[in-house]
Amino acid sequence: MKIPLKPIEDQVMVITGASSGIGLCTALRAAERGARLVLIARSAHTLQELASHIRDVGGEAIAVPADVGKRQDMLEAAEMAVLRYGRIDTWVNNAGVAIYGRLSEVSDEDNRRLFDTNFWGVVYGSLAALPHLKRQGGALINVGSEASEAVIPLQGMYAASKHAVKGFTDALRVEVERVDKAPVSITLIQPTAVDTPYPEHARNYMAREPKLPRPMIEPPKVAEAILKAAEEGGRDVKVGALSKVHTTMSALMPHLADRMEALQEGRQQREVPPIQPEGILYRPSESGRIFGRGSAPA
Repeated sequence: MKIPLKPIEDQVMVITGASSGIGLCTALRAAERGARLVLIARSAHTLQELASHIRDVGGEAIAVPADVGKRQDMLEAAEMAVLRYGRIDTWVNNAGVAIYGRLSEVSDEDNRRLFDTNFWGVVYGSLAALPHLKRQGGALINVGSEASEAVIPLQGMYAASKHAVKGFTDALRVEVERVDKAPVSITLIQPTAVDTPYPEHARNYMAREPKLPRPMIEPPKVAEAILKAAEEGGRDVKVGALSKVHTTMSALMPHLADRMEALQEGRQQREVPPIQPEGILYRPSESGRIFGRGSAPA
């Protein structure tokens, strides 16, 4: 069933993880096209600056500091969006964190915190958004990864969380779109490696500073995929050629995929000691950057 969705300029859009990386890039591009925005992240100062910037250039945005891993925070954020703008047209679950380390080394506490954000954040955001989206129709967009179907060493629990996001999104789509026949489009965005502050924000158990293996795509490419899904819908949207390659290989040639992924172990470490190994699992980043360290500014 094709669900009619509004053009971006007519939408009220909620974006989690809006203070950096893909979320920040998506927010700025949506604002340029006239969307009214509800910006969610733990980084209260950065969010307020972003909302002020958008308003200063003629847009509409409010900042809602919140932790996506807390269900009540997401329920309150949804209510604030409706209180301010009267409705929600698109909700983007983008917030995410990472851990670099062998599965045998990472603490239970850190693993659970990652799942609180990456998985439960998507669940809580989706369930907070759906009553409002069902009311007049709209789009729910969950940001997964090529690691929703493939895997990568040293980021095993991140991959597990993104597999869980895909399973939840697929099941939710069947219940909402097929069983309930609700006017809601549910899309999973699956980027390949993206040049954001993701590695420097990660909890790091390694003896060296983490990085993502090249080649990487730039955040605007993912932002455009998200905005396209907000207007046109979609099911599983692979972003970047390597996302298609890795997910296809994992499905059709799993033994070869295992051997290829094992080669990524050494390509995820810089030749420098860890800079901030605790990462942002338990604190806001307040980085306010779209691109990763050393990249050109957005």
